[in-house]
Amino acid sequence: MSRPASRRRTLAALAGGTAAVVALVGCVQSDRDDSGEAGDVDSTFVFAASSDPASLDPAFASDGETFRVSRQMFEGLVGVEPGTADPAPLLAESWEQSEDGLSYTFALKEGVTFHDGTDFDAEAVCFNFDRWYNFTGVAQADSMAYYYSSLFQGYADSPENAVYASCTVDDDLSATVTLAKPFAGFIAALSLPAFAMQSPTALQEFNADDVGGTAEAPTLSEYAEGHPVGTGPFSFDSWEVGAQLQLSAYPDYWGEQGDVQEIIFRVIDDPTARRQALEAGDVDGYDLVSPADAAALEDDGYLIESRDPFTILYLGMNQQVPELQDVRVRQAITMAIDRDQLVSQTLPEGTEVANQFIPPSVAGYNDDVTEYAYDPEAARALLAEAGYPDGFTLQFNYPTNVSRPYMPNPEEIFTNISAQLEEIGITVDPQPNAWSPDYLDRIQGGSDHGIHLLGWTGDYNDTDNFLGVFFGGESPEWGFDNEQLFSDLAAARAEPDLDAQIPLYEAINEEVATFIPGVPLAHPAPSLAFAERVESYPTSPVNDEVFNAIVLTS
Repeated sequence: MSRPASRRRTLAALAGGTAAVVALVGCVQSDRDDSGEAGDVDSTFVFAASSDPASLDPAFASDGETFRVSRQMFEGLVGVEPGTADPAPLLAESWEQSEDGLSYTFALKEGVTFHDGTDFDAEAVCFNFDRWYNFTGVAQADSMAYYYSSLFQGYADSPENAVYASCTVDDDLSATVTLAKPFAGFIAALSLPAFAMQSPTALQEFNADDVGGTAEAPTLSEYAEGHPVGTGPFSFDSWEVGAQLQLSAYPDYWGEQGDVQEIIFRVIDDPTARRQALEAGDVDGYDLVSPADAAALEDDGYLIESRDPFTILYLGMNQQVPELQDVRVRQAITMAIDRDQLVSQTLPEGTEVANQFIPPSVAGYNDDVTEYAYDPEAARALLAEAGYPDGFTLQFNYPTNVSRPYMPNPEEIFTNISAQLEEIGITVDPQPNAWSPDYLDRIQGGSDHGIHLLGWTGDYNDTDNFLGVFFGGESPEWGFDNEQLFSDLAAARAEPDLDAQIPLYEAINEEVATFIPGVPLAHPAPSLAFAERVESYPTSPVNDEVFNAIVLTS
């Protein structure tokens, strides 16, 4: 679910997260003292976020911390089955798809209201779809409406490639969305927070579409800074940028409310400080726990939860580098890496070795894909055959001071792979860069890079959300032009029959495996850590974790 940081906006007013935590330590207990009578379960849940949300309007967001907050306040027509990445009914109780894959009629849940009292109905559904389609100017930029731009591919002022055509109100609780062309991943994509239903009343009252600035430095609307209104179990209270964001249980929520009645997202940008805050009792939990910390915390009695792997860590290869244009060199690099060793020595428990760019749980995974086993001797022979008997020097780019779900410890991963490449005669030229904005700008914005570490956390269960993101067209990251691959991916995406789509993606996975644009390394399993009072937490491979499902013991 999560676009890299180069897709995000930044708020000029952000204060230092760690400094803000120091100033707020001591406030947590007072936050909780008023949450219930003595003997009651403490209903305030404090979560250590690694950053502020980029926006309170999920339509203009694409990062994990924003979506973590959004999922508490907003709901979409489609959700996911608990503990899986598979789509499931949410605000839509059911839907029917036309035979041509161009129309979807949604039967809506009755008795649902937005937090401002506005009824959720078919009018609200069409208002939201039409809102996205009618974004203009800066609102259309990838840095703003990334998911709508990438998945729906066009707007009202440039409809040539648009996937969306119209939305029709059939009656109060039925709406039909018509597409201009088939999009097999349409239903699964609607589980993204970017396509959550928002109150038409609040969107208009607080000028939600009044965004300014530039694509590189957009500015948020009044709505996105302080007036988000959804149908979810929690409603917005306050946001102190750089410090904390507070939500409380919505009393008229259509579903069940649980033990958590108040949420505080406390901004702690340093991983060590997050662990220390948990150990001090200042927070109840945090995400992206390092493997070493996870083991130590579990030994100390903390609850450690791991998500099922729905990620991919890969070693990308930039084919603008002359040596990397030869598939034999790319194959040699693949055969030089002992992925089993990499996983066992550097990645969290539960991580799976990867042999393709999608996890095994995604439809289209190819059980018979071509593999290149670890074989340093054969790798050296391939380099010699390609004209490099004495090897060559290659830039190796990796990020610093960052922990991602698919890459919890990039420096260790870099060191491990570098040593293996040196064994086959490739001299590594280390190229470290700070994650934001330098690293991603360098990898995704130009050709000045060689092999590089990067990855992806899946947003929903569809192969296009992995392969299409990586290889759907020319990209500075990969530096190649493969019209056959681009065309095959476009055809698979447009296939309306999911059963017919699966063999197309199986064939594409084999095509990618033999073309070797990069090396799929692993499917890491991100870990979370919680205080002992947390009995259970609703882990989700796509981070669809709503806090009303948390069970507390005290």
